[in-house]
Order: sequence, then C-alpha cells, then structure tokens
Amino acid sequence: MIKAFVDSDIISDALLRREPFYLPAINLLDLAHEGQIELCVSSVAFVNVNYFLLKASLTNRIELLLRLRSIMPVINVNESIIDLGLKSTFSDFEDAVQYYAAVSAKADYIITRNTKDYTHSAIPVLTAEQFLQTL
Repeated sequence: MIKAFVDSDIISDALLRREPFYLPAINLLDLAHEGQIELCVSSVAFVNVNYFLLKASLTNRIELLLRLRSIMPVINVNESIIDLGLKSTFSDFEDAVQYYAAVSAKADYIITRNTKDYTHSAIPVLTAEQFLQTL
C-alpha cells in the first residue's frame, strides 16, 4: 500500500474548506478513510492545524482533529528529527522537520501545496491533485 506523508497545509485545506484546494485535499483524506492509501502526519502538523482551526474559531476543532487522528498515524518529532532539521540545507526549519518526519516514517511521497519548499527532498513531492492523478 502507498504511504504518503501529508503536510499541514493539505490538512488545513481540507478542514477549513479552502478553495481551490479543498476538493483534492478532502478526496485524499477520503481515500485514507476508505483504506485505499495510508497517510501519515507529524505531531508538528497537528499543532499547526489546531492553531489555524482555533484562529478560524471553529467550535468543532477537537472533533475534527479526533476524526483526522482516527484515519492517520502521527509521526513523533523527536530530538533526532530536530537535529537533522537544524543541520539541513532546507531554508525553512519547519519544512525540514516535516521532511525528516516523512523520512522516519518511510513515506513513499510527501504531499504538500508548497512543493518548492521541498526542493532538497529525496522523496517524491506532489500536490494533492498531482498525487490523486498518479493513482
């Protein structure tokens, strides 16, 4: 089964219904819910998404995060991942942490809206729409 690491922006697009990114993001989550693909996410992404849901004043944010958690495992960001991120050539530390979390999860793909943030990735990086087209 294909295992894909999902960046915070994809989850935020789905849960906040951000157009024009909503439909590919929600389709991706639906495939994981149906067991057709395996998605994983970092613990950092859960914190990031919670922040954006809180900022949007969503009263059901905990319920949404619980549902999200039920369909994908959370990759722990530990000191080795932080160390790798700090020593990396990524221009953005958070992206480096996400990347090394994906590496530790042995993800086949990284799915993000900002593919340019992962130019140093050894893992193929696709948008949600591009990933769905590969299936």
